[in-house]
Amino acid sequence: MEGKINVLEGRMVGRMSALERRFDSMETTVEELKTFMDFVVVDSDKANETERSCLEESTSIFKGVEIQEPYVGMEFDSEVAARKFYVDYARRVGFVVRIMQRRRSGIDGKTLARRLGCNKQGFSPNTKGAFGPEKKPRPSAREGCKATILVKLEKSGKWVVTRFIKDHNHPLIATANGFGTVGDKDKKISELTMELERQDQLCVAYREKLLSFINNVEEETRELSTKVQLVVENVRRAESELKKCSQNVKPCSKEDRERCEYHTPVALCKDY
Repeated sequence: MEGKINVLEGRMVGRMSALERRFDSMETTVEELKTFMDFVVVDSDKANETERSCLEESTSIFKGVEIQEPYVGMEFDSEVAARKFYVDYARRVGFVVRIMQRRRSGIDGKTLARRLGCNKQGFSPNTKGAFGPEKKPRPSAREGCKATILVKLEKSGKWVVTRFIKDHNHPLIATANGFGTVGDKDKKISELTMELERQDQLCVAYREKLLSFINNVEEETRELSTKVQLVVENVRRAESELKKCSQNVKPCSKEDRERCEYHTPVALCKDY
């Protein structure tokens, strides 16, 4: 009789431990999901803030570009580097570069100096009536602009700016900067705005799915908690019956044994 009681008690303890572990696991899952949900919401807010910051930064770049200007004494490693810098500067400011003059060495023909300027430098030659019949006048592309830069090769091997005239006598092309035309700017802003809206929609959808999943888990947890409570009450009742049987000097009757076996967690907990 005592051996059977010990076996039944061992089974009850095992079933109770398994149910408690499952219940604790469900509670932990709910807490982890809530924490993850908070993380997703915060992370999505940070992502949206980053997208908005990028959009604002891009817009501010479009409105005003910080342009590095050449200056007298500025050095370059090569003539190509100097020319590339001035062409890029001209593109951002709003004019087109004209390659004007080059001075070479009389010994080996090596380039010693290079002068670049605005394409509106000087004036178109007046050839009216000089060669053949008079031609229909066309608007001149040159307006006598004096904007120019002169770079020379020094003994150190560096190309140095020795003259720089910044001012132009004509309007500059406002869209000739590092970001292309106004249409390109609007297109970029539109793309960033659409991407921001798409990310917002994804975050809302993910949040709704997670909330629905968490609610389902919480509902299942409550149902499991109710079942566990019923099992605990039945197990305690069965333990009380078994203790009465074990403390009784007289052997348990057949009816008592059947009643004890009926209240064992083997029958009560088999579905859990």
